[in-house]
Amino acid sequence: MSDATAGAPAGAARLVLVEGVGLLHPETSVTDAMLDGWARQQRVRFLKASTVSHRVRMVRRMIEFSNLYPWQWTAPEVEAFVVGQSGATAASTIRAYTADLRMFLEYLTDPRYGWVPVCLERFGEAPQQVIDEWNSVTHTSAYEGAPGRRPLTYQEVQRLFDAADDIVEAVRARKRKGALAAQRDAAILKTVYAYGLRRREAWGLDLSDLRRNPKVPAFGQFGALYVRWGKAKRGGTPRRRTVMLVPEMDWIVPVLDQWLEEVRPRFDPGQHAALWATERRSRLDWRGINDAFAEARDAAGLDKELDLHCLRHSYVTHLVEFDYPERFVQEQVGHAYAATTAIYTGVSDAYRNTLLRRAIDAHQPDLWLDPEEGNS
Repeated sequence: MSDATAGAPAGAARLVLVEGVGLLHPETSVTDAMLDGWARQQRVRFLKASTVSHRVRMVRRMIEFSNLYPWQWTAPEVEAFVVGQSGATAASTIRAYTADLRMFLEYLTDPRYGWVPVCLERFGEAPQQVIDEWNSVTHTSAYEGAPGRRPLTYQEVQRLFDAADDIVEAVRARKRKGALAAQRDAAILKTVYAYGLRRREAWGLDLSDLRRNPKVPAFGQFGALYVRWGKAKRGGTPRRRTVMLVPEMDWIVPVLDQWLEEVRPRFDPGQHAALWATERRSRLDWRGINDAFAEARDAAGLDKELDLHCLRHSYVTHLVEFDYPERFVQEQVGHAYAATTAIYTGVSDAYRNTLLRRAIDAHQPDLWLDPEEGNS
């Protein structure tokens, strides 16, 4: 490392631009160097490659939309870009777009990276931070998902699983290939719900992640799941946790036992470690799990807006309705904060009336109106 670059932080202009060398297309070359430097600055923070590449693509989209280089951006241009994206995009997505652009401008205007003097010297203009709270999408609600995304009721969960089982029987009746895959898909959906898993967590399960719970030997090797692909935080590695099988979900034991003893061996997976194998002796991909849910959902006649993650919402809601403590539910699903778990909860009116009845019985029992007995 030369004296000129010694001590420079990753992503500094002097690390990605060679001083004293003329550029054939200076605007394009400097822009590419900026994006290269920003990518380096993010990689040293161990951010995922997919996150970095997505952010870089967002900046390029802004450049293409505005036909301006980053040191020429103004607040109206950024706002026009955001408005142009908002027609068919959720507020949370638009907020992510503006956050990406804001971070990029913070990087460019940070004196440690030296882009301001480079731009002033070469172009007579300097990048400015033009995104602030006045032109950013505010976060006004704890949950901003589509209104149609919600926990399934117990009856809807049963309809979904019945539909998944019916698909297996329909494929068998036609005597066509795919019955084994349909059985696997039905087992996956039931496992996602029974343990409250995210898609990636279910995808990443290996045979070695099946755990016994010595306190509940009746559950056999399915007493717990060791989840190794939990949601990462800010450049960290995937978080791990152990999910205990609760008694209300013990119906999953024969489902998984059949999968391991009868169905999975017929895929001939050999020594492959994946719990969910394919006909090609590989791990089932994420899209395959999404497709399994969509097919069963449609066959059950459920709302199109429901997706696989709604099973996780259902798991949280139903554990709460089973009267498990808030902290236990939070640990089961791997949430860092109880507030996140609360967002996932959509308890039924019947459960809320049960809680209300308890409170009234404890304090003012005469207030409760029993429809069968009149005012008790």
